[in-house]
Amino acid sequence: MKTLHFETTINASTAKVYDRMLAEETFKQWTAEFSPTSRYEGSWDKGAKICFLADEDDGEVCGMVSRIHDNQPNQFISIEHLGIIEDGKEIMEGKKVAPFAGAKEEYTYLPTEQGTLLKVAMDSAPEWETYFRETWPKALAKLKAICENP
Repeated sequence: MKTLHFETTINASTAKVYDRMLAEETFKQWTAEFSPTSRYEGSWDKGAKICFLADEDDGEVCGMVSRIHDNQPNQFISIEHLGIIEDGKEIMEGKKVAPFAGAKEEYTYLPTEQGTLLKVAMDSAPEWETYFRETWPKALAKLKAICENP
C-alpha cells in the first residue's frame, strides 16, 4: 500500500470543519463525489465500529467495515479499515479484504490565519490510486463549499 496525501485550506474554524465533515447530512453531501449514495452507520467515537456504505446499481449495499482508531475532536481522526461489505454482508477476511486490511485514513485539522488547513492521509492499494487522486480533490472542494457557506 501507498499513503496518499491531500489537503485544502477552508475559511472556517476547525470546529466547524470537523462538525460539517462528520455530521450525517453534510457527510453525505461531500462524499457524494465518491458515490451518490454514500453514507455511514455507526459512531465516530474512539474505538467504535463504523461502516461506510453505498448502493450498487443492482440495489445491494456495499462498503467498508472500519474502526475509529483515534478521534481528538477538532484536531485529528484516524480510521482503520478492517473489512468490506458486499451484497449487504460483512466480509472480514479473504482475498478481497487482504489488500487493504489495516489500512488507515487520517484527517488532521490545523488552525491557520485563513481558518483551517485540512490534511488527509490515506493508505491505498495501487489499483485505487488514480481514482483517489481524481476524486479526493473534488470531495475536498465540496467540503470546503459546505463549510464556507452559512
